[in-house]
Amino acid sequence: MSTLAHTMMTAARSSDSGLAGPGGLDRYPYTDTPVPDRVAPPAWEGSAEPELGRVGRRAAGSRGRGLHGQLVQQLGQMIVSGDLGADRPLVPEEIGQRFEVSRTVVRESLRVLEAKGLVSARPNVGTRVRPVSDWNLLDPDIIEWRAFGPQRDDQRRELSELRWTIEPLAARLAAGHGREDVQQRLADMVEIMGHALGQGDALTFSRADAEFHTLLIQVAGNRMLEHLSGIVSAALQVSGGPVTGCDRPNETALAQHARIVDALAAGDGSAAESAMRQLLTVHPEVERVVPAPREH
Repeated sequence: MSTLAHTMMTAARSSDSGLAGPGGLDRYPYTDTPVPDRVAPPAWEGSAEPELGRVGRRAAGSRGRGLHGQLVQQLGQMIVSGDLGADRPLVPEEIGQRFEVSRTVVRESLRVLEAKGLVSARPNVGTRVRPVSDWNLLDPDIIEWRAFGPQRDDQRRELSELRWTIEPLAARLAAGHGREDVQQRLADMVEIMGHALGQGDALTFSRADAEFHTLLIQVAGNRMLEHLSGIVSAALQVSGGPVTGCDRPNETALAQHARIVDALAAGDGSAAESAMRQLLTVHPEVERVVPAPREH
């Protein structure tokens, strides 16, 4: 096994990284915004799930995130699942009391959710949940939250359709760049997946798989496609459904990855595109979503 393969297989077992910072959004001081009369009580005050807030904090904490990341995760999941519906007012003071976090944590968490299009803050109106049409559906966190919520079937179908559009083209374009360092890196990922498959290590397989597809898109030479590489990576790392033919490691998926590497080394864009299409239809569920093109 190569040094890179050994390093990645070891690193795959480490804990997940924390959530990214909130960025530069600072339009409104949330805690100072006038609070309107409440139309309906927040979901966490209902009787159906009285422990929702506390349970959510424990679950999010297991992901190795701080209080800020935990609150973003909890509120984001509640919005995406529909527990906090569109136009629902979010009162920072109530959120802080319910989740036992400071006003600063609440304020920064709401800024992150606003950047994702899930909430909006307006003077004299306060902070409210936005409709799904306003969400940034390409945000990796929202992809994950939708994949584990009531919209999971739609999410998987949409991701499969999006990947079918992006990745065969990326494979064809990447074949024209002929960078030996990139081809070696892709070959390393296939090696890692092969070792992981032999050891029954699905986690390492999936991470090497995500690295393979992300790198392939990044070297396609199209900056707009490159911008979408994070979406594909998020799709590959969402478990629990047939997002891709690779979410259940098998020899067929491994062989298709190797075919892509061989096609890139030969500079054969058509073969690389064909191998990618075959890879994306390894599972019957995916093939029903986006059927393979007819052979002429």
